[in-house]
Amino acid sequence: MNSFEDNLLELIRSHPTLYRNKDKKHKSLILKENCWKEIAKSLNKKRQNVEITPIKAVRRIGDELIVLCKVPYQIDSCRMIVGTTSYRLIPGNQEGDVVYSGQGLTTGECGAHIKNIREDWNGNVTCVLPPQSSNIEVTGTMRLLVARAPGDPHLISPPQPQFKEEDIFSAQCVVPNGRPAAKILWFLDDEQLLEGVHQPVVTDEPGSDLQTVSQNITRTIRADDNNRMLACRAEHEALDQPREAKRQLIVHYPPKRLESGPITVFGLKLGAEGKLNVTVRSNPPPTAVWMVGDIRITAPHSTDNGAITALEPLHLGNGHYNVSLHLARITKEDVERTYYLQVFNDLGREEFTLRMSTMDEPAGVELDTGAIVGIVVAVLVLLIAVFLGVFAFATDRWCFAGRGRELAKNSGESDTESAAGAGRSRLAALGARVRAVIPRAKDRVQATDAHDAESQSEEKKGVIYAELALGDQTSADKPPPPSTEYAEIVYTDQPGQKEVKE
Repeated sequence: MNSFEDNLLELIRSHPTLYRNKDKKHKSLILKENCWKEIAKSLNKKRQNVEITPIKAVRRIGDELIVLCKVPYQIDSCRMIVGTTSYRLIPGNQEGDVVYSGQGLTTGECGAHIKNIREDWNGNVTCVLPPQSSNIEVTGTMRLLVARAPGDPHLISPPQPQFKEEDIFSAQCVVPNGRPAAKILWFLDDEQLLEGVHQPVVTDEPGSDLQTVSQNITRTIRADDNNRMLACRAEHEALDQPREAKRQLIVHYPPKRLESGPITVFGLKLGAEGKLNVTVRSNPPPTAVWMVGDIRITAPHSTDNGAITALEPLHLGNGHYNVSLHLARITKEDVERTYYLQVFNDLGREEFTLRMSTMDEPAGVELDTGAIVGIVVAVLVLLIAVFLGVFAFATDRWCFAGRGRELAKNSGESDTESAAGAGRSRLAALGARVRAVIPRAKDRVQATDAHDAESQSEEKKGVIYAELALGDQTSADKPPPPSTEYAEIVYTDQPGQKEVKE
């Protein structure tokens, strides 16, 4: 019985559900239906003690690879199986295609430096190490993929030569026979497409380890897609440059304006020739019809006298067309007139309104209606906020509500007295502001008399009017209403002479 059979027999005997007859003569083995599954589990458990890095690697032919196996105990041998060949690796011996790599057997490391990878090494790389106990060697396995370039990508798309705007476009890219499977990317010109890209599907080729990958894309056709190139790009480790499969998208759509609203052409001069220009997008090419007053002009035609000519739409590239109306001599009536343009093709039409102006085009930023309304609303909100802030401060409301109470507490008043006093004070202050704006007749007469007396007096007397707010008087019955007294203070420049009249 060879070593593999001995190891297998030991595994079976160690499992109580597998080994039933311990007769030394026959050593019969009674295996249940799941016998080999149990054996596989036991073998995997034995291999779990080996730490191997990397688990998987992709290399091109001629590349190098280092595989390291490690166990948590000292070992006295290291063996590596690469392809179908077993290599016994010895530290210090660096001759050959597969040599030892690691910190030494005493550290439990069994590594292999694989040089100049060959095609026939594609597959598993297994390290075999002596066990810490028992007679079964421990192993670790990693997967080495020797890269093989795939075939050219194939782009499968609808056979129709052109599409319409809003059509649903679907295509498939297939990249065959790669090892490993290729990576597919989608581009529209230089723009990578991410929206509408499906998950790739990888299939194994029968009888080989090569793989074919396919991926679908779905996109809603836009007018901007016209004349753009759709590319299916395949990237692979064995390729120096990506490979592509392409097709051009031709999209038909109705005429589209590039600017909204009426159009004014500035800078024209009376008596000189002039031209009205409009740029549109269209595919197929548009037909232009101008309405000048009651005259209908289809490009490329002119009026009977040749004064006005509708030029054929000029292709500017990428579906853009310049539609022009030429006037031989601009008159005052031409400037006052409104011009109408219809541009159409088989898919739809677009209409324009144009005016002429002899003024220069205004400079600066043009604001549309929405921007103007937004500015007005912002100014109104700011004014309302300022008004509310001033009102709250003057009436001790909202965030200023505690200001009056704090002042009352500082003066020793109770909350009830401070509230009543604050109300009367605000009324008195409001009346004082009104009287300050509209002075009383008596005040005006006294001020005039005082001014005359001052001009005639050699002592240059001065008069000052003061408004005195008398303090509130409290009684047991009913508090009297607030009152205000006025005092006239007459003073002179000489010190010590002051007269007070009340």
